[in-house]
Amino acid sequence: MIGIIVAMDAEFRLVKALLSHPKEEHVRHLHFVRGGIGKQEVVLMKSGIGKVCGAVGTVEMIARYAPDCILNTGVAGGIDDSLRVMDVVVAEEVVYHDVWCGEGNRWGQVQGLPARYAADRRLYEAALSVRSDVALCGGLLCSGDRFITDRAELAGIKKHFPEGLAVDMESGAIAQACHLYETPFLSCRIISDTPGKVENHLLQYLDFWAAAPEKSFEILSALLEKL
Repeated sequence: MIGIIVAMDAEFRLVKALLSHPKEEHVRHLHFVRGGIGKQEVVLMKSGIGKVCGAVGTVEMIARYAPDCILNTGVAGGIDDSLRVMDVVVAEEVVYHDVWCGEGNRWGQVQGLPARYAADRRLYEAALSVRSDVALCGGLLCSGDRFITDRAELAGIKKHFPEGLAVDMESGAIAQACHLYETPFLSCRIISDTPGKVENHLLQYLDFWAAAPEKSFEILSALLEKL
């Protein structure tokens, strides 16, 4: 079984539409749906927004369903000049952009844990090999409990992580929980807005959802066919 985690209702609806024979289960605040995508049995979960929700949801998914691996998908803000709205970032590594534990630790490192969380290599290479009209970009995903809204915030992240491609609010916590529970992990995030390129990127974000980007989320189907 493959676990798929998203954060928001809009993401959940788009991925749920890909499932065959869906069966729903509510556990406390969490919404799970079991079903199939192609030949794979999957369990989809909406975790809620932010690091705590992402971590709690991941632990609940592992405890209840023991998935062979966990895929995290959803949207992210593009922070590299090469990215455009609707591109997909496949995270080779995930790092916290809002963590600092003092001298002796790298920026983004929770003391005693890896400074960055590497994706499962097999999942990462399979994702990058998917053929799609959507551009796939492999690299660093920066994660933290902040919605990046202006160039000053972006500059602060880029100072510490100049190779960072995108920012989101859950991937770091999901990756950390998967590391602790020894579960293979990959995050693939669709670029919904580019705060480093435009002044009013909130309009970009709203236009992204108005465009109903089912095609981007269907990359999941192609990835699962390769696993």
